[in-house]
Amino acid sequence: MKHLMIDLETMDNKPTSAIASIGAVFFNPETGEMGEQFYQRVSLGSCAGHGLTMGSETVLWWMRQDAEVRSELLNDDCLDLPLALANLEAFITEHSDPSKVQVWGNGAAFDNVILRNASDKCGFADPLWYYWNDRDVRTVVELSKTLGLNVRNIIQFEGVKHHALYDAIHQSKIVSYVWMYLIKIASVK
Repeated sequence: MKHLMIDLETMDNKPTSAIASIGAVFFNPETGEMGEQFYQRVSLGSCAGHGLTMGSETVLWWMRQDAEVRSELLNDDCLDLPLALANLEAFITEHSDPSKVQVWGNGAAFDNVILRNASDKCGFADPLWYYWNDRDVRTVVELSKTLGLNVRNIIQFEGVKHHALYDAIHQSKIVSYVWMYLIKIASVK
């Protein structure tokens, strides 16, 4: 599969944000098929040590979440940032061609940009993927509204919200639904 949905749970809303967890799933938007999955919690101490930031408003937002959501941040099963990124890179390379993989994030200036910044801070020489293969879920959601679709009601969330892997899977379902809808409209004309 050449489409990869990535979702991050972060401690700031800036490109320099510390990463609490990384979730990713390969998917085929033409069929809705889900492929291999990746999930890794990241050490916030390691993120801070590499110069990534924590914003007070975001930290307060996390503190207001229910215990199940907060427990993802407080888990000891975390890797240092460089190792977590190396594992993500290995996952991408194992399951796709890094030069062709299309990487989706939820916001043109969020998930993908944060990962690229973190990779730079950790001294990765090459990008995990090419910037011209960045894709944006929010643009697809906005397009769905123009088409008269309410994907927020059509695609029911399964799992724990604000868990990077469950969020990535949900976002993949949204993109696939709209993608297949557009193909169906095009085939009718």
